[in-house]
Amino acid sequence: MSGGPAITLKSQPIDGSNSNSGNAAGQQQQSANGAASASASASSSASQGAAASAPPAQEGTRQNSLQRIQQRKQKVFNLPEAQKLAKLSMYSACQAEGCRCTGWKTPQENRHRDVESSYCPEFSEECRNVSCRHPLRTHIAHLTEISRSSMDDLLGAIIDMENLFMSMQRVEDEDTKKVYLYLFRLLRQCVLTRQQAVIRGPLGDPPFESPCITKAVLSLVFYKYNHLNPTELQTMTEVAKTFLNFLNHYNFESPSARRGDLTLTHEDASTYKINYTRWLVFCHVPAFCNSLRQFETSLVFGRTLLRTVFQYMSQQLKKKCISERDRFPEDKRSIITQMPKFLEALRAELLKDDSPIWDSSYRPPNSFVIQQRKRHQEVAPTAGISNAAAASSAGTNKRSSVGEPLHKRPKKEVPERCSSENLDDLPVDVVTRAMKAVSESKTTNKAEILFPVNVSRDENVKAEEQKRAIEFHVVGNSLTKPVDKQTILWLLGLQLVFAHQLPEMPREYISQLVFDTKHKTLALIKENQPIGGICFRPFPSQGFTEIVFCAVTMAEQVKGYGTHLMNHLKDYSIQRGIKHLLTFADCDAIGYFKKQGFSKDIKLARPVYAGYIKEYDSATLMHCELHPSIVNTQFIAVIRNQSEILKELIAQRHNEVQKVRTGLTCFKEGLPSIPVESIPGLREIGWKPQMRPVRASRPLEESSDPEKLATSFGSVLQSVRQHATAWPFLRPVTAAEVPDYYDHIKYPMDLKTMGERLKKGYYQTRRLFMADMARIFSNCRFYNSPETEYYRCANSLERYFQTKMRELGLWDK
Repeated sequence: MSGGPAITLKSQPIDGSNSNSGNAAGQQQQSANGAASASASASSSASQGAAASAPPAQEGTRQNSLQRIQQRKQKVFNLPEAQKLAKLSMYSACQAEGCRCTGWKTPQENRHRDVESSYCPEFSEECRNVSCRHPLRTHIAHLTEISRSSMDDLLGAIIDMENLFMSMQRVEDEDTKKVYLYLFRLLRQCVLTRQQAVIRGPLGDPPFESPCITKAVLSLVFYKYNHLNPTELQTMTEVAKTFLNFLNHYNFESPSARRGDLTLTHEDASTYKINYTRWLVFCHVPAFCNSLRQFETSLVFGRTLLRTVFQYMSQQLKKKCISERDRFPEDKRSIITQMPKFLEALRAELLKDDSPIWDSSYRPPNSFVIQQRKRHQEVAPTAGISNAAAASSAGTNKRSSVGEPLHKRPKKEVPERCSSENLDDLPVDVVTRAMKAVSESKTTNKAEILFPVNVSRDENVKAEEQKRAIEFHVVGNSLTKPVDKQTILWLLGLQLVFAHQLPEMPREYISQLVFDTKHKTLALIKENQPIGGICFRPFPSQGFTEIVFCAVTMAEQVKGYGTHLMNHLKDYSIQRGIKHLLTFADCDAIGYFKKQGFSKDIKLARPVYAGYIKEYDSATLMHCELHPSIVNTQFIAVIRNQSEILKELIAQRHNEVQKVRTGLTCFKEGLPSIPVESIPGLREIGWKPQMRPVRASRPLEESSDPEKLATSFGSVLQSVRQHATAWPFLRPVTAAEVPDYYDHIKYPMDLKTMGERLKKGYYQTRRLFMADMARIFSNCRFYNSPETEYYRCANSLERYFQTKMRELGLWDK
């Protein structure tokens, strides 16, 4: 099937040396304000890096593509600020008066160098454009004051734009090329104007149909299968979820590829072209360009699109179900069995003009909808078939990583609503003080240096490595180049270590793998003798490494060498772009591998490793997924240091709250109650006010109109102002009178401010009025000590205020 074109990428070698294609893609567009497509000079410039940027015919999975994009973005985000500004200057209009240059062009002698690597132009270097000739600084004069996050957003949009440009050069379908060009121009203009990309125009805004496909499929499950028992209903629900996942990761054919379909009328073909364009703009391209907002296909499209593609898509799904049947556990194969039945039912409802599931007013019972949502939040056990099915339909652009649940989509997360407690963060100076205290304690405590307390074994191994008492080397045999004598001796020593520590493994088999040219061994060398190692075989094309043997001599065990060996192997794999480790562990080794982050839950799809990895009887397959941002050999030290900083912060806070305070005296003065927040010391220990539950009834608030309520508030406020103890609260406290007042009081309030709020209609409910008045009294008691005149005035005036409110029926009895 000729699916929708994939977004191709600029190749980024691990060592950071990249081709000039990205620069070319950016520089060629500067002469026409980003609105023109590739010119002759653009094609010439882009072709200089074609060998590096052109992906192979069967480029890796979609997830790998996304990872490469994110890695390149992260690399650009980590560049020095001068190089970032140089990158931005290539897409920034010259700020010189009267100059129309839309981007700084690298001087002729440096045009083959890339600012994303080692090239950092001077701000005085002139633009190559003959109509400009202004220095680089004039192109970035407006960017020097922007925040780091804003700069990174612009750089991310530039990378997305360059990827779009490279894709636009390779795609053959003219309709798709026009869409890519439109999105390229949109991002180009957004970079120039420093605005968020917003897609507007005749395509409309998502969702495009109601009901959406997801809602219709949910309705179908209830409409057709609600009579089944819970187990069967759950099975049909999982079948429906599998179908939706397949649809969300399906690559649609371009309109030109469907011109030979005689069943399509001219109207249907025109409608499909519109929907295909919408799918590209809102669903497909944003998956790779996160500068654009992404939508799920099943949530924004409805019956029209599904009708057009259903026949061919259902055939693909059925074939995939058959081919992936053996991958499923026995208790889940009913999903594959029920898929044809479900597809036939959905097809029938698609063809029926009066089908209730496509009626916007059709609603399954709320209990059924809630139950389905709960199930949707769980990890679908059918992710394996969904991923494989989606990958098959996507061709060279698989839309998920192998074996990963499809709900893990690389889109911008919507942060959950957090309480006010979670929004506060520790001041920077507090954290800095804690870090300094931890650092000083390490350097001044001589006893702990000599006799460390609770030091991890990994720290001892790292200390030995720093002293070069032990060394780690990756060694292997070769048939194409000479192998030095030292390597051969180490390989022989490793063979003896593995044979001694793994007595059930045939020695001939160990020798065969240790000296095999496709296998390598990470050797732990002490006193020039191997005392342990990990024999492994990398499969770069499959994205994983197989661990064959792992052993440390008996005399050197329980010292942390095994953990440090595995951490070195993880870092070695990450540096070479491998993110997965697989091994078959016997019953004695399962505990060790679990401690190293391995799990029996295999997140790689079986076709990825089946036929590559060596399988063993009576052994358990285990998997470890590596995070590219973690340096595993430093990870334990980082966590330990963070733990020490947290302990120091807790100790500092503990010392702060140990202050002994005098008791409350307000009750002796006749005050029946005070706000909780006015209790001395309560805020210092971290207490914060909580939302009160809504009362069942309120005396006057709901029954009175706003004018009557405002009149009552005005009467109370006037009486309070005239009270003998109101003088401290008649107007705001000024910093001139009390310099440190606002260092302690974050939310000041006074009777004058309350009068102004009353005139503006702020007090729509009695709760707002009472809260501001209570704030006056609690602020006073918080700032002043109980023996002061201000404190006594607050208590007296509060009692009077409560009395006036009761007289008007505005106070709860």
